[in-house]
Amino acid sequence: MWNIIIPILTLLAGAVGGFFIGVFYLRKQLEKMQSDPEMLQKMAKQMGYNMNKSQLQKAQSMMKNQRPGGGRR
Repeated sequence: MWNIIIPILTLLAGAVGGFFIGVFYLRKQLEKMQSDPEMLQKMAKQMGYNMNKSQLQKAQSMMKNQRPGGGRR
């Protein structure tokens, strides 16, 4: 019986841990993009958009104005 329960618990713990590590990593990357316009432009090109300087500045200001945590109050 323990041969079934332990692998399932390990899988669940790994999935939850991986999720939180992924969220932490994504937040750090978004913080870097706020201060680095070249990184933001690179991401936009990967998604198929070509942004000029004014669009980059607008995107950076929008990212800085957003509150962490999805804007919950």
